[in-house]
Amino acid sequence: MASRLVLGVTFVLDLIAFALAVAAEQRRSTSKIQKDGNSSYCVYDSDIATGLGVGAFLFLLTSQALLMIVSRCLCCGKALRPSGSRSWAIALFITSWVFFFIAEACLLAGSVRNAYHTKYRTKFSTEKLSCETLRKGIFGTGAAFVVFTGIVSEFYYASYSKANDAEAHYARDNGVRMQNL
Repeated sequence: MASRLVLGVTFVLDLIAFALAVAAEQRRSTSKIQKDGNSSYCVYDSDIATGLGVGAFLFLLTSQALLMIVSRCLCCGKALRPSGSRSWAIALFITSWVFFFIAEACLLAGSVRNAYHTKYRTKFSTEKLSCETLRKGIFGTGAAFVVFTGIVSEFYYASYSKANDAEAHYARDNGVRMQNL
C-alpha cells in the first residue's frame, strides 16, 4: 500500500513548485530604453522571477528525489511481482522522468535567461538598441510540466507500491530447471 505521508508530501512539494513557476511567469523581467543625453541604455525592472524559478526548480527536484528514494528508483531493491501494476509502474517511471527533465529544463533555462541583462549602450540614436528579455511562456511551460510530473509521479508511486506489495500468484517455484539436460 502506498504511503499516504509520501503522497501528501510530494503533492505539497509539487504544488509549491507549480505556484512558484506561475509566479515567476507573472513577474518576468521587463525593460525600457532609457535615454541619457546622446546615449541610450536598457533599464530592467525587478529580477524576482529568477529566484522564483530557481525555487520551483528546487522544490520539484526535492519532490522527485523523495519519490525515487522511497521507491528505490525502481531498479534497486527486490524485484516487483509480475502484474499489470508492474507494467504501469515501469511506463509511469519513464514518463515521470521525461516530464521531470522537460520541467526542470524550462525552469532552469527561464531562470538563467531572465537573469541575463544586456549591458551595452549606444552613442547615437541611429543605432538600434535591443533590450533582451525572457520570452513569454517559458515559466508557464515549466509550470505545466510540473503538474504533469506531479500527476505521473503520484501514479507511479501508487503502481510501484501495489506491485511491490502483491503476492505471487503461483505456489511453486517457476525457475528454469536444467538438471535433466
